[in-house]
Amino acid sequence: MVNFNAFISGFAGTSLSDQERAFFAETRPCGLILFARNCESIPQLRKVAADYRDSVESDEALVLIDQEGGRVQRLKPPRWRQMPPARIYGDLYVFDPEAARAAAFASARLIADELRNAGITVNCTPVLDVPEAGAHDIIGDRAFSFDPDIVSDLGRAVVEGTLAGGVLPVIKHVPGHGRARADSHLALPEIHASPEELIAVDFRPFMALRHAPLAMTAHVLLPAFDEERPASVSPVIMSEVIRELIGLTGLVMSDDIGMEALGGPMAERAASVIAAGCDVALHCSGKFDEMREVARVVPPLDGMSAERFASAIAELGEPQAFDADQALSLVSEAAGRSGSVA
Repeated sequence: MVNFNAFISGFAGTSLSDQERAFFAETRPCGLILFARNCESIPQLRKVAADYRDSVESDEALVLIDQEGGRVQRLKPPRWRQMPPARIYGDLYVFDPEAARAAAFASARLIADELRNAGITVNCTPVLDVPEAGAHDIIGDRAFSFDPDIVSDLGRAVVEGTLAGGVLPVIKHVPGHGRARADSHLALPEIHASPEELIAVDFRPFMALRHAPLAMTAHVLLPAFDEERPASVSPVIMSEVIRELIGLTGLVMSDDIGMEALGGPMAERAASVIAAGCDVALHCSGKFDEMREVARVVPPLDGMSAERFASAIAELGEPQAFDADQALSLVSEAAGRSGSVA
């Protein structure tokens, strides 16, 4: 395996500048993440992916995106399909679980087909957070359901549909963002629930999908386990909760370290998530000065982290044959039955 370093980087525009290409060649991030600002067309995205992989000299380098459907969709109409939010499958599940599972799988398979066609190998989905009444809407209809067992079942369908399309899924946001009363992009949410409540509800979907190849943390404070440090920078939560209690076996990346839930200089944030036990630091802004600060402090991707990365790459197979028209029909029917729009 190529000697990557333990971070995933964003970039500024719709192509890699000479400065960015030289930076990636020097610092060798294991992944590149795309946002709406970076996405114009399929040929343009293919070139970005190829230029990044050329820079790090590896076809194994990951290209990531958040393409959940609903309001979190970086590839937007009219060039790409607008897909419905996760909640429609949870609503359908209540009276037709089989149809809900089939539609969730079909949606993930359709999205994976679009991503792979653009050179993208990782989709940061499914959301396995379990919301509760009164929680901040940052999760909202991105979650399948208020029932952790429904979240687990539909999350598995999305994981399987994504892998069937030759793309890696990322389960998120471990150990759970659903109860949060604040948006972690803007502030640090505190989740006040007992260990028993968290295990029974919040952790349950992650435990069910603990062997997923990739996972992303939540920047939340869980005083039941650590009264001082957010989950992403807490050695206690990363080790004793995420790895041991929940049992995640795959590569764990932080959520974006640029979010306001984490304080301090960017280099300190990057170093802290790695020191806590994240395999990889995720930095999304594309601001070059910040990118340099992150690269300066992250270690090589080695040891168990390198093994987890290699295991994830090994799950990237060729897309399985599927009927796109039939898949679209399943998604549209599910959206119609739930009152949403596909």
